[in-house]
Amino acid sequence: MTPSPAVSYWLMKSEPQECSIDDVLAAPDATVPWTGVRNYQARNFMRDGMRIGDGVLFYHSSCPQPGIAGIAEVASTTRPDPTQFDPKSPYFDAKSKPEAPRWLLLDVKALRKTRLLGLPELRANPALAEMTLLQRGSRLSITPVSAEHWQLITEKLLKN
Repeated sequence: MTPSPAVSYWLMKSEPQECSIDDVLAAPDATVPWTGVRNYQARNFMRDGMRIGDGVLFYHSSCPQPGIAGIAEVASTTRPDPTQFDPKSPYFDAKSKPEAPRWLLLDVKALRKTRLLGLPELRANPALAEMTLLQRGSRLSITPVSAEHWQLITEKLLKN
């Protein structure tokens, strides 16, 4: 997938027991709301940087074999995440109010499942050394991906 200058690229992490690439592909229109983001920097990436049509590396995290599991795209603009107002939700935020929501979501559309591109393989490629995901202490659920890294991953590393 050749990079487009008008498009940005992102890596979005999801725990597969909560929402896997298979879950998204099985959803109506292969689209799900990306709920539960509770980090201000990740929220700001959604609010200020992500646009409809941006490319997404769908990453399975907090599982036995973490890694890139699919290709997706941003499918909507941001809106308030309703889970922040639901006391029964694990993402409830008592300090967030409907008139001044703290947390946002956007829709993500799965385009295809890929072979799992795990951390060891990503780390073994010197051309990806500067990728945010691979930096020490990087734990954000949403991170930008350079056009060069996007191209390397989607065109070379994810060949089936």
